[in-house]
Amino acid sequence: MNSGNAGRRARITAITSGKGGVGKTFLSANLATALARQGEKVLVLDADLGLANLDVVLNLFPKITLHDVFTGKNTLDQAILETSGGFSVLLAGSGMVEYSRLTPEVREQLVSVVQQVVPRFDRILLDTGAGISDVVLYTVSLADEVLIVATPEPTSLTDAYATIKVLATTQGRRDIRVIVNQVSRPGEGRVIRGQLQQVVDRFVSPGLEVPVKLEFIGEIPIDPSVRDAVKRRQLLLDCLPGSAAAQAVIAAATRLRA
Repeated sequence: MNSGNAGRRARITAITSGKGGVGKTFLSANLATALARQGEKVLVLDADLGLANLDVVLNLFPKITLHDVFTGKNTLDQAILETSGGFSVLLAGSGMVEYSRLTPEVREQLVSVVQQVVPRFDRILLDTGAGISDVVLYTVSLADEVLIVATPEPTSLTDAYATIKVLATTQGRRDIRVIVNQVSRPGEGRVIRGQLQQVVDRFVSPGLEVPVKLEFIGEIPIDPSVRDAVKRRQLLLDCLPGSAAAQAVIAAATRLRA
């Protein structure tokens, strides 16, 4: 996308998962870095409003968060931070119980923020909460496309399927992108996408005019570099760019742009 384009409108990608602990926030931050390095102007919006942890992954200590924007205490511009990865972030405060429920106020405030940032970036990544709560589903509904993060663990796959089913039936999603994290051998991610597709073909698509298609975006191997980066509170692409996981993230970002 031409950054000098006056008619710019960001492509909004919701990064979500059926369950927590699959590396969604870690992937959001590192995909954002890879996309920024590929020339996109990127904003990551921490949309996990109740349990935000993007600040931890990025080692940021925000004085101003989405909460301050929502309450009118600060402006949106004051809340947007630059990161070492070359992308911008809009952080949510953690432990905000009032945002764990989808009230009309939360709905309006989220839409307002998204509308304001859309003309200013090429890509917005919505790092959503896990699961299928009202807040998560509403956040996902604001996106042009959905990227589901799963791991090979059976409970992760069951929850990924449940999320896909809800998105297909309640939001009319027919193209859903899938990234498989923590794979133990090459090709495992593709196999898992195939298994998920089979279940969707059997139990979700028969009642729909257009079948649901799962697009494989990539697989990220189990790699000790990931744990190192998280412990150091650094971006994997900054501190260990040659690692297998970092190279896999870069490849996934390239596919995401296709």
